[in-house]
Amino acid sequence: MSDIRSAETLSSEFYRSTEQWEQAKETIFTPSFLYVGDRQQMFRGDENIYPTWILEHYLDEPILFIEEGDTLRCVSNVCTHRGFLLHQHPTRAKKLICKYHGRQFDTQGKFLFMPEFQEAEQFPRPCDDLASVPFVQWRQFLFSSVSGNPEIFQKTIARLESRLSFLDIDSFSFDPSLSKTYNVHAHWALYCDNYLEGFHIPFVHNDLNSIIDYGQYETEYYDNMVLQIGYSDGSGFCFDFPEGHPDRGRHVTAYYYWLYPNFMLNFYPWGVQLNIVRPMTANFTKVEFLYYIKDRAIFEAMQGDKLAEKTEREDEFVVEAVQRGLRSRFYSSGRFSPRREKGVHYFHERIKQDMYG
Repeated sequence: MSDIRSAETLSSEFYRSTEQWEQAKETIFTPSFLYVGDRQQMFRGDENIYPTWILEHYLDEPILFIEEGDTLRCVSNVCTHRGFLLHQHPTRAKKLICKYHGRQFDTQGKFLFMPEFQEAEQFPRPCDDLASVPFVQWRQFLFSSVSGNPEIFQKTIARLESRLSFLDIDSFSFDPSLSKTYNVHAHWALYCDNYLEGFHIPFVHNDLNSIIDYGQYETEYYDNMVLQIGYSDGSGFCFDFPEGHPDRGRHVTAYYYWLYPNFMLNFYPWGVQLNIVRPMTANFTKVEFLYYIKDRAIFEAMQGDKLAEKTEREDEFVVEAVQRGLRSRFYSSGRFSPRREKGVHYFHERIKQDMYG
């Protein structure tokens, strides 16, 4: 990785180019493990088959999760005959039957039967089975990938657990009434750039700045992950750490985790907020906010939803202004603050590695 003291940011061309936006699908997102859902929410009814997508509208890869007891599998949701989507809604079934021409598969994706194929030669072949899709479950959250290595992502999960194991995240209550999706008229990576540094907080977020001690704000980066730690002066709400926790004795009021390339976990004493950054076009992004509440009283006292709404709108304002600024003929790239922009530097280095080798 380049030395942040002399490194330059990504070229503005990366954010403007439709060709590079398309290229990122295969070089950045296809090998990555991406958030696809909450197992508790997906299988809360009688259904054992749940169709979803790996990054719908960008990668747009249709997949099926199949639950049998404690066992969970993930296979392609595309029939190996003519490409029809096998399931478009959650359901309960003992086998998968294509509603186009009747091809059948078992719940492991193995080809079973196809009508009117008696005269077909060298049939069936292994490619007539449904492709198995790699996935990883962390707590109740599911991540899947087109071509990624689960063992690499498991190391990211282990890094998460090194600080978060004391939290009973599985018991946090999902609140759909708070959850929402924001439309951001900017490149997906600009939204991540902004998230990955606290440098702008005193200038953009006066309310957030009032609960965070900017002087103590820390940024750490690891393989596929950036962690930002927000401290308070001790007078506000903080995490109650058990003995042996690496941050015991510190007044931590927020953990901001970013998992490469587009997923955030914002932990507060009241619970966690998930942010999923969804590329739509080269200059339009949807950002999904999902709320999981641990302590409703603390959430209300900290005005969690109002603070998040105000902070998000402020972030949208600056990110969209940067999107317009990057079109300038007088700007090509910038420099990093070695103290405050370690996370952005790491992100840009990963993009350069994945996109340009």
